[in-house]
Amino acid sequence: MRITANRKAHFNAAHRLYRADWSDEKNSEIFGKCSNPNFHGHNYDLIVGVTGEIDPETGYLIDLKILKDIIKVEVEDYMDHKNLNLEVPEFKNLNPTVENIAVIIYNRVKAALDNRFELTITLYETPRNYVIYKGE
Repeated sequence: MRITANRKAHFNAAHRLYRADWSDEKNSEIFGKCSNPNFHGHNYDLIVGVTGEIDPETGYLIDLKILKDIIKVEVEDYMDHKNLNLEVPEFKNLNPTVENIAVIIYNRVKAALDNRFELTITLYETPRNYVIYKGE
């Protein structure tokens, strides 16, 4: 029997959406307020979904404490209250859009998670704007 367990988390981070090879005018045209040279921030809500088979011995899919600890180390400690452009190495040359942030989170959590699980990352940048990434 396959089932999905979800763990919700939250972090705050600042970023600027821009391309260094574009003019300020083009960045402003494409990214609008999100291209502010002084950065801006979001209160991100994250849902990490783990899918797999229930362990008949424990009745667990995964001990949610394990998932909580992975999220704390790989996401919250890594990104919370950070300027993504300046403090998170993956964004040195990668635009920190919500799409790219979700992919980075997926890669970090997946590397720390048992390979028997499928992973889904749902990342809310605002209450109305969110992405879902399943490693595809």
